[in-house]
Amino acid sequence: MAMVLNGRNMLSAALGCGLFFIPAGAFAARHHSPDSSAAAQQQTSDQSQDQESNDNPLHRQLSDKQRYQQQKQLRQELKGPYKTWLNQDVAYIISDQERKAFLSLSNDEERDAFIEQFWQRRNPNPDSPDNTAREEHYRRIAYANEHFAAGKPGWKTDRGRIYIEWGPPDSIDSHPSGGLYDRTPEEGGGTTTTFPFEVWHYRYLPGLGENVNIEFVDTCQCGDYHFTIDRSEKDALLHVPGAGLTTYEEMNHKDKSDRFKGNGVENLGGGPMGDYVQGKEFDRIEMAAKLFAPPPVKFKDLDAFISEHKLISGPILPFDVRTDFVKVTEDMDLVPVTLQFKNSDITFVTKDGVSKGVLNILGRFTTITGRTVQTFEDTVEVDEPQELLQKALNAKRVYWKAVPLQPGLYRLDIAVKDVNNPNHIGIFARGVDVPEYHDEKLGASSLILADQMYQVPSRQIGGGNFVINNTFVRPRVSDGPNKPVSFNRAQDLNVWMQVYNLGINEATKSNDAMVTYEISDAATGAVILQKQIPSKDLGAHSDQLTVEKTLPIAGLSPGKYKVTVKVDDTISKQEIAQSAPFVVE
Repeated sequence: MAMVLNGRNMLSAALGCGLFFIPAGAFAARHHSPDSSAAAQQQTSDQSQDQESNDNPLHRQLSDKQRYQQQKQLRQELKGPYKTWLNQDVAYIISDQERKAFLSLSNDEERDAFIEQFWQRRNPNPDSPDNTAREEHYRRIAYANEHFAAGKPGWKTDRGRIYIEWGPPDSIDSHPSGGLYDRTPEEGGGTTTTFPFEVWHYRYLPGLGENVNIEFVDTCQCGDYHFTIDRSEKDALLHVPGAGLTTYEEMNHKDKSDRFKGNGVENLGGGPMGDYVQGKEFDRIEMAAKLFAPPPVKFKDLDAFISEHKLISGPILPFDVRTDFVKVTEDMDLVPVTLQFKNSDITFVTKDGVSKGVLNILGRFTTITGRTVQTFEDTVEVDEPQELLQKALNAKRVYWKAVPLQPGLYRLDIAVKDVNNPNHIGIFARGVDVPEYHDEKLGASSLILADQMYQVPSRQIGGGNFVINNTFVRPRVSDGPNKPVSFNRAQDLNVWMQVYNLGINEATKSNDAMVTYEISDAATGAVILQKQIPSKDLGAHSDQLTVEKTLPIAGLSPGKYKVTVKVDDTISKQEIAQSAPFVVE
């Protein structure tokens, strides 16, 4: 995976390695001049310049208070649609880190790009021109405003917020008028009178688990249902002596005074299930925190190695990384990131005859200004029967993540932790230059050499690991930087590449190009195999083609080779070629 360092790459490398360039003359060697008079004159001149700088308000160094006020004023400059977008449209779904990054932007062009990336990160189908996540979000806001308004817009109410964040519940137990209510045994039993209230039931919520019940109560009886973790808050007779007693209180001739002695979050009253209810109060507090909190970073220990550049104290966990580029739209690329691990570098723990290795992976794309645009987290588990573990240690494991990015220069940071050996950490950092595909210019994706490639069923198109469009493509990853990928002679060499912006004949509405793929000897350049395919055979009426070819290499002698795919477009009079080296073992 050799990478040519152009000007942008050099800047990324400098940022990634902590290199900074100091202007010549910023530091001068101290020495004693024999001309003390000249030195004194120079000192007087410097003092005069310092005094002039102090007199000029533009040259004065700002105090901490002034700097804080200046930053506050800059943040207050955010206005119009950008302020609405931040404080209203995405107020409940934007993370603290994303909010901070957005506030740090200095112009509308950067803000527009950030907003586009914000929604693209949440798009369940990056290949689709329609962003269903964005459409669903604004549909939820409209629904909240229409159904939950209560003297304020619906999106500002608690029901509106939960609906916007988590979507419609699976069922609702609604009591719009309150009135008589038979408590559940868990609430103490007995009959009371309630304020209007609703209980929303979700069968499953990510991060909260199964069978989540969320309660809202309208104590003002004005239509403003607020979220509560206190199920006794809906009891309109809670503070009325002798009324609305629980079953336990009635049977034991108790009043309600015991309800308010425990300082708990709920005042449900005693009973056989009292201890159980009290033990569940912490669960309800935790649920409330998760409901209203932004999505947390799962692997905070790995985040320190990326965000703070924390030093590794234990043995390094080695892994190899490959990045590819595939055009999605005119201003968006798909960037598949492939990680390769050797099983011998993973710590396995054996239990019940099964040896298991576990890796936590955290990856992040940032701009050269340090703004995070994409983050991915995952856990990879490797299970092997105990009796086959020694043989499995010679194998490799591949992880794949496809990330949508706009064209531009980014820094990719990856941290990996061996869960069974917590001090076994691996980190990776590299500049990634995501290409821009211009409309009138012939372009091509990365040339991927894959060890597996096949068509997927229609239900898997556009999704799943190693799936690009309608093809499963598992890239072969080299064992180290600047090394070619290797194939065994018993394997097939699978070649995958896309071609963009082919010319179209206005009369025939078809393309006219020749696609040539060849294998050559890396040492001599001699062509060993060459085939040509007319573009019309791959798709006559499209300006985009996908080249998928499986080449048997059993007849090749062990050695170094190069595969090249060339496209000669006779309509636009343009040519393009992509090459990749490989080794036959």
